[in-house]
Amino acid sequence: MAAHTPAPAAPRARGRRLGSTVAGLLVLGVMLFPLYWMLNTALQPEAGLLQVGPVPTGLDLSGFSKALADQGGNLLTSLVVSLGAVAVCLAVSAPAAYGLARFGLRGTRAIVFGTLITQMVPGIVIANALYTSYVDLGLVNSHFGLMLADASLGIPFSIVLMRAFMVSIPGEVVEAAQIDGAGPVRTFVRVVLPMSRNALITSGLFAFLFSWSDFMFALTLNTTDDVKPITLGIYQYIGAHVGDWGAVMAASVLSAVPAAILLVLAQKYIAAGITGGSVK
Repeated sequence: MAAHTPAPAAPRARGRRLGSTVAGLLVLGVMLFPLYWMLNTALQPEAGLLQVGPVPTGLDLSGFSKALADQGGNLLTSLVVSLGAVAVCLAVSAPAAYGLARFGLRGTRAIVFGTLITQMVPGIVIANALYTSYVDLGLVNSHFGLMLADASLGIPFSIVLMRAFMVSIPGEVVEAAQIDGAGPVRTFVRVVLPMSRNALITSGLFAFLFSWSDFMFALTLNTTDDVKPITLGIYQYIGAHVGDWGAVMAASVLSAVPAAILLVLAQKYIAAGITGGSVK
């Protein structure tokens, strides 16, 4: 009786890979469909929301022209506030992370845990608590006040991420700099920060995204139109121009472009920054 010959494993492995690829593409399609429909609607500004075709028949950019005319200033405000928030976030979180990673402070784990807990506090609670203080300090309706508030969204995440990365820096490198005469500040600036580039870029990117997408602070801490980020602009835009969905969607597309560009440019640094602290 002839022995049974098992089926080769290679076809089965190729079938599993093909199935995984198809499943991944389906999930990706579902996730990207809202973005496609937003762009599709923006390119059909003359059609009503229920009359938008599945594929644009022409390249009508009038919606983008109107969105830029109406929301261009708000886009610039968001860019200024977000970049300022990144600067504040890194200026606070980088030294804090280095101190928690290298100075052997008592209660470091409790501090890190408390930092993580702050991420669980609802934004509306923080915004309401800040408003009274902002009125007393004269920071309501100011770019700097919104920068400080938005920076608070990224500081806890940045501290935890950069501390994990800085802990993995060999102590011999820091000691060598100190033997050469570098003080704590010079060692931090000249040695630790350059070696923590990936973590800095990752933290800065997430701080930018947190600030760019902020709506709660923008709505609560601004009572006039002097400082209006794009999130608040689109919110008010829908109320004032609810019939012009082409312009609304065009403004949404424009607001997504900076974040998309940064994510594409910094993706390799993000992967290295997030995983860098996992291996010592």
